Amino acid sequence: MIQYETIFILLRHPGEWIVAITTTEYKRCQVVKMEGRIDSSNGDDLHKVFQALNDKDHFKIVFDMADVDFMSSKGWWVLIETQKTCKRYNRGELALSQVQDKILASLDLVGMKSYFNIYDDVVSAVASF
Repeated sequence: MIQYETIFILLRHPGEWIVAITTTEYKRCQVVKMEGRIDSSNGDDLHKVFQALNDKDHFKIVFDMADVDFMSSKGWWVLIETQKTCKRYNRGELALSQVQDKILASLDLVGMKSYFNIYDDVVSAVASF
């Protein structure tokens, strides 16, 4: 059951749409969805969204990566920091869903694949909580 949905549309220049980040609250967790690239130009924006959830005591988070087509080291840093915050004191975790193969390969390359639970779809990820 969806309680509410928030869409963050982040603008860098007047009239220029850079990234949209959607958060949806479910009974068991929060789902965050983002499109496009995650790199140094927008990594801080994604981090702020995750921080805002943590500040509201939301530590069970699913990151739906179905529409993410590139992830830089800045993006991995954001996910690792969020995972550390969520797991602290066994409060929850950041689960990844619908991760594209090339991004999974990148995650494996940096040696962090085992740090995240990864699911094929959002429903499975939400059900894990």
